[in-house]
Amino acid sequence: MAVNLPPHYHDADARYKKAQTPEDKLVALKEMWVLLPKHKASEKVQAELKTKISELTDQIEQAKQGPKKAAPGTFKFPRQGAGQVVLLGPPNAGKSQLLTKLTKATPAVAPYPFTTREPAPGMMDYEDVRVQLIDLPPITADHYETFVTDITRAADAALLFLDLADDDGPAATRAAIDRLKLARRELVPPGSPPIDDPTVYAIPAMLVANKSDDEAADIRLEIAREEFGTQFPLFVVSSERGDGLEELRKAIYGALGVMRIYTKQPGKPADMTSPFTPPIGATVAELAGKVHRDLEDTVKSARVWGTAVHDGQTVGRDHVLHDKDVVELHT
Repeated sequence: MAVNLPPHYHDADARYKKAQTPEDKLVALKEMWVLLPKHKASEKVQAELKTKISELTDQIEQAKQGPKKAAPGTFKFPRQGAGQVVLLGPPNAGKSQLLTKLTKATPAVAPYPFTTREPAPGMMDYEDVRVQLIDLPPITADHYETFVTDITRAADAALLFLDLADDDGPAATRAAIDRLKLARRELVPPGSPPIDDPTVYAIPAMLVANKSDDEAADIRLEIAREEFGTQFPLFVVSSERGDGLEELRKAIYGALGVMRIYTKQPGKPADMTSPFTPPIGATVAELAGKVHRDLEDTVKSARVWGTAVHDGQTVGRDHVLHDKDVVELHT
């Protein structure tokens, strides 16, 4: 399916390429965003435009604020595994301890606030796939590391923490949400429709009410339910005892909106150990692009074993795949 960009879009693109200042570039990019047809064929262009607009907006605002403690881009975490999930929340909510329980990472864990000063990544296993988790420094109304804005731009989802051992837990979590909004990071329930404002990044989020082992956790949990209602899916856990962690692990994978597809070569058994993880609803052509960038344009058909097909059935490049299908690509 062709994008079919209108002539005025190309005019705005030319102005963007000739622009000398970030402000002029941003004006041209926003015009391109308005003119761009919004449909499935333009999804890649939409994503590229949104990233450029967000980066330029950050750059312009940071320049107005003057020198900062950490320059954007200081920390780079290329996406690994099935997706990237960031851990967000107020101080001392147990983010780092949860990271140690779900991954093999070893961040500093201590019973006092602001232990986490720098991002800490780890890889979580879920069945036969892995998910990248990144523990970020705590967020309060008065404390926000500027690199959090850059790292969250690449996030597929977020875990938002609430401390059930703290009477001020709900208020502290609400303050973190509000501070992220100031950085144009909007936490939304998984599956929410896209936000049309290209300067705002919507991050699917789940609320993790941690420290359920505290003696007054039940009372604080009821207060939290009143505060947040059904704003986010809620998971009650104890990273200390391990309560609720398997359910959370499954939910983290589910929030990514991906499926597992196994590939095979003609005449050989399928590789069932390292599935590709394209978005749910991806086609044969889109899977081919995951295997190799050039394959997306050259693949013509595939043989598929799995859902909605007879075993080994030949399908076209636009065939929609299903979770755990086995696919043999043909060019």
